[in-house]
Amino acid sequence: MTDTLPDVPALLRARYGRAAPEITDPDILASETLRLILNHHTVRTYSDRVVSDEHIAAIVAAAQSASSSSNNQSWSVVEVRDAGAKRRLVYEAGGSAFIAHAPVVLVFVADWARATAIAGSHGAGSEAVGYLESTLVAFVDAGIAAQSAVLAAEALGLGTSYLGSLRNHPEAAADIVGLPQGAAVAFGVALGWPADSAGIKPRLAPHVVHAREHYREVALADAEAYDEELARYNASQARAGTSWIAAVTARVRDLRGLHGRETARAALERRGLPSR
Repeated sequence: MTDTLPDVPALLRARYGRAAPEITDPDILASETLRLILNHHTVRTYSDRVVSDEHIAAIVAAAQSASSSSNNQSWSVVEVRDAGAKRRLVYEAGGSAFIAHAPVVLVFVADWARATAIAGSHGAGSEAVGYLESTLVAFVDAGIAAQSAVLAAEALGLGTSYLGSLRNHPEAAADIVGLPQGAAVAFGVALGWPADSAGIKPRLAPHVVHAREHYREVALADAEAYDEELARYNASQARAGTSWIAAVTARVRDLRGLHGRETARAALERRGLPSR
């Protein structure tokens, strides 16, 4: 897979434009894993080629090889291939429209139901599951596992897209994949063999997100420089859109930026994760 990828400096230029760091260490430049990671991009259009059960088995094994808080492994994943179920994820759970055409959707679950069942079988309760720390642990564990799954999929030549849209109607999503109390949908990952590529989307300059010893406050000039870089990328993809600064502002300005997800805590409570 990495044989077809650009070299590290080219990938850094694609990711950061004029802000790309200069790397000359030969060991870093020779890293195939780094090239794979730097080449990450979302794929939403897939060919008809079947994703085999062995591919999914390998991807799940990669996910389970990720770190887990205290080895509690408080996450699960539900593989969805059924066309009817995928349509329900779109029309009932509020998922992105392309989900219906993805060969496989992996629904990652923040899961304390398994631990609760194990504890119950030994005569113990599950009081600690009701606290915010437990909710955070399960969602973080699911995120770490999913990123390993995505990297494994891309190493095998598959394309992927994260699906935060499954939290638009999380209780419907939970019903579709049959979750018990104590488990909630964190997000999904669509995957399949790529039919096209949108290219590498630029990110904020490294110095904006990376500080040494103390947090670095954002400079408006850095945000504006990124806005211009992203606009050039969007133009190269014939993609119109709101500026990044406008999008971020809309996200934090008021509740409209949550697009209905301001009810997430209540939904979690109904799922058995009150997050006290």
